[in-house]
Amino acid sequence: MHSNRLGWLLLAPTLVILFFFGVVPFFYVLWLSFHQWNPFAANPDIVFNGADNFRALVFDAGFLASLGVTLAFVFFAVVSELIIGYALAQAFMKDFPGKAIFRTIHTLPLIMAPIIVGSIWKLMTTPSIGIIPSLLDSWFGFDLNIGTSAVAAFTVTVIMDIWHWTPLVTLTLIAALVSLPSDPFEQAQIDGANKRQIFWHITLPMIMPAVLATVFIRLMDALRTVDEVLMLTGGGPGSATRYLGVHIFKEVFPRTNYGYGSAISIIVLYLTIVACWLLYVSLIAPRNKKG
Repeated sequence: MHSNRLGWLLLAPTLVILFFFGVVPFFYVLWLSFHQWNPFAANPDIVFNGADNFRALVFDAGFLASLGVTLAFVFFAVVSELIIGYALAQAFMKDFPGKAIFRTIHTLPLIMAPIIVGSIWKLMTTPSIGIIPSLLDSWFGFDLNIGTSAVAAFTVTVIMDIWHWTPLVTLTLIAALVSLPSDPFEQAQIDGANKRQIFWHITLPMIMPAVLATVFIRLMDALRTVDEVLMLTGGGPGSATRYLGVHIFKEVFPRTNYGYGSAISIIVLYLTIVACWLLYVSLIAPRNKKG
């Protein structure tokens, strides 16, 4: 009994912080989503409007377009990061000249704030001064302008996200690969299994918990990306990179539509929970069925 009291006592500061910075803001946003509030309007009062904000979302072309480009961004970014991260993790499992230096350089993007990442890529992709448009023009004759090309802007934001977060995937998968026992692999090689068979039937099932955790983290982060995209493209050109996080930002701050922005935030949270649950079921349920 004394041990339980001591455990709760030690956890109390963390629980208090989580309550005030996690639970309280969530219920405040949930409450605000059922109201209409513009503190800078002629009538700054908070007016209850029921589910009108959520009904408006169904017919909001801007929100639906933002949802579509966000899902495309999440798919291409997360899948690419998993593939590249696993390839780099396998490479780092081997010894090669300059391995320590390369691992350090590879991990550097993780320590950068998202707004700094967006600023760096803004400088690198500006047509007049950026190194990327200059190299693409001199090597391939390709004119890169993310301010006028929707496809170019979307592609660059995906590449920027891959550059920023692939090191996290790599480090997670390295930890998973290092912890794998060697006996199953040796037995598979004795039985004549090739590399593809070893990967699909031994490596992947054994690192699946790490892969699942990594996908959850990246899925949640990608769905709410704001800073770097806002700094790089501002959500443009048009609505090509107006992802859900950027859409919420522009609804809440420039338009000061706090109630409607809160409703969008609740929907995004719901979509994130549903996506993670579907991913969990699709990956875990077949394994439990086999077991």
